This record gives sequence, C-alpha cells and structure tokens, in this order.
Amino acid sequence: METKQNLKVAEVQVSYKTMVKASDRPKISSSIETFQVLQSNWNFEIIEFIEEFKIILLNRAHRVLGIVPISVGGTAGTICDPKVIYVTALKCNAASIVLVHNHPSGNLKPSHADLELTRKLKAAGQFLDLPVLDHIILTKDAYFSFADEGLM
Repeated sequence: METKQNLKVAEVQVSYKTMVKASDRPKISSSIETFQVLQSNWNFEIIEFIEEFKIILLNRAHRVLGIVPISVGGTAGTICDPKVIYVTALKCNAASIVLVHNHPSGNLKPSHADLELTRKLKAAGQFLDLPVLDHIILTKDAYFSFADEGLM
C-alpha cells in the first residue's frame, strides 16, 4: 500500500503598500525632473564608492510609485537581473519604469554593458506593455539620460 507524502509548497504572496498619497507623489516628465527626484532619494555619501542599480516605478500619470533598489555592486560594476526588475514592476502594478544606476568613477559615458542591458530591458518592456522610459546614469553632480541622447 502506497502512502501519501507530505509535499509542502511555499505560498506566494503579492502585496503593494503605499505610504504616500497619490497627489503627493512627484510627477516625472523629463530627465531633469528625474534627476531632482534622485537627488532627494539617493545616498550621495556612497555614490563615489559603490555602484547601485535602481528602478523608478511610475503609474499611468507618470507619478512615482517608488524607487526600488535592484542590485549593489563594487567600485567597477553591479549585476542586474532583468527578471528581478520586471517581477518588481509587475508586482507594484507600474505602468512604466526608469532605469537608474550610478558610476562611482564619475564618468557619465555609458559602457557597452549599459547599452546592451538597456536594449534588452527595452525589448522586454515592449513585450510586457511596461515601457522603459529612460535610463539615467548618475554621478554626484550630474547625470546622463539615454532618452535625451536618442538612445532609447
């Protein structure tokens, strides 16, 4: 006689908690507005030491739902998993996203890896109807916008 095994499966829970009223969320309609939001919400004490990759989640009115850290690396780079980006955006019911990472070197020029990642994430966003509006490279005093430079 065969006995049943107790096969436990993890429960998946999707949640979204808003801490800011919709009317108080900043609206982003340009790269300079994105930079201003980032200046208020980035840890500038470590920006020249550690590379971080984050996404800004936007609703349909381009109001900021939140800024989510995706990865933290070292002085020369960080690894960014596209699955983590899109699972986060989908769980938060974002309508679009802005990619953001800093260059500790202070060099604003996008690397080949930056260009490839942007291309890959843009294609995934088109498929999911969750567009990537921009990719910002951030330094302590300035920024580079892929959208402004025609790279989106």
